[in-house]
Amino acid sequence: MKKYFAFVLVFIVAHVSYAMIKIAAGPMLGYTEMTEVCIWAQADASGSVEVRYWVKGQDMDKSKVKSVEAIASEENGYTVHLVLKNLAPGIRYSYTIAAKNADQLQKLNEFEFSTQALWQFRTDPPAFKVAMGSCAFVNETEYDRPGEPYGGGYEIFNSIADKDPDMMLWLGDNVYLREVDFYSKSGIIHRYSHTRSLPEMQKLLSTCANYAIWDDHDFGPNDSHGNYVHKDWTKQAFEMFWANPSYGLPGGCGDKGITTNFLFNDIEFFLLDNRFYRTSADVKGAEKPTILGEEQLNWLIQSLKVSKAPFKLVTIGGQFLNTVGKYENYAGYAEERERIIELIRINEITGVIFLSGDRHGSELSMLPLDNNNAIYDLTVSPLTSKPYDFATEENKLRVKDTYVGQRNFAVFEFSGKYKSRVLVINVYDASGKLLWTKEILQHA
Repeated sequence: MKKYFAFVLVFIVAHVSYAMIKIAAGPMLGYTEMTEVCIWAQADASGSVEVRYWVKGQDMDKSKVKSVEAIASEENGYTVHLVLKNLAPGIRYSYTIAAKNADQLQKLNEFEFSTQALWQFRTDPPAFKVAMGSCAFVNETEYDRPGEPYGGGYEIFNSIADKDPDMMLWLGDNVYLREVDFYSKSGIIHRYSHTRSLPEMQKLLSTCANYAIWDDHDFGPNDSHGNYVHKDWTKQAFEMFWANPSYGLPGGCGDKGITTNFLFNDIEFFLLDNRFYRTSADVKGAEKPTILGEEQLNWLIQSLKVSKAPFKLVTIGGQFLNTVGKYENYAGYAEERERIIELIRINEITGVIFLSGDRHGSELSMLPLDNNNAIYDLTVSPLTSKPYDFATEENKLRVKDTYVGQRNFAVFEFSGKYKSRVLVINVYDASGKLLWTKEILQHA
């Protein structure tokens, strides 16, 4: 009899524990295609998470509601990637997400997403908006360095969401690994979990497609290079917590880095990895200094050359065009930077705009090329980290009146007819107040 009651007690405790699983962060809308989207979420314990979805406004009879389930486990940081397939292009869907606990569901609010439109050979490309920013530090007092808190102004995430973007680009340093995190996989996962659960971030995560790259602070220690011994752990954590369409170069190189590429409407995005292949420019007698590595550099130029997009947005953690060889700007790798610029020039690749972060201040740089072509580099930083002042830095390519020395974000607005597209760059402060704007016409 005692054994029976012991068994019943164990069963009840296990069942109660399982029944208490809840959604701890998210949902986050990840990559969004014409017929497929990915929804990310994090639970607070092991168990099943379910998404139910239907065409918005459709009668809610059982036959029209579909569902996808995934298992959250400790091994994957209790994160799930729920891939919704066989969707219709250009349709608005409603969905709910829930932690599924035997007979009950912990339901969250109703959310929405839109698939990309099938506009090719039918209409002009849609108008749409892309928000962006970098350097998101979320304080955790017991593990932060003593003194004044480094992070703050978390309301910026709601300010971004209020601009109603179709996409958010996270330009690196999206989390800040601390000394306590660097050498344990559980520490790395804790840092991601702590940042991702920030209440002010949830609206932005759930209302637009989110794509990300990394820089040194989400890759490893400050100013870290490809020799960081646990970059496999941080890559695994990046894949757990972001829902990009892929991770790593094509052709069997998916185990290396986080590089990816996708088309959103008519604009092509190239998400680069500036850490995994990086070597130090200060080490003498070793391999040639590089940021991208030969394989990634060649892939980028080949991909840019064949792209038909009017604007080609190249995201990279650190500044590309700034002429001042300070901190981790590409000017410290001048030979490789000049090679990339020359390849863009001689191949007559138009519409290239680098999007960078890292500097805890923002600015637009522009390098004129032949035939009215130009390369731009918009640096957008910081979101919630402490701003630094580099207004007096003599960047010879800085566009006048574009420097921002406070927490800020940017929104790109694309509009116009096919082959006559217009890009408007808007930079806002943390409250959503417009700081400056600039229009760039299609380079073709």
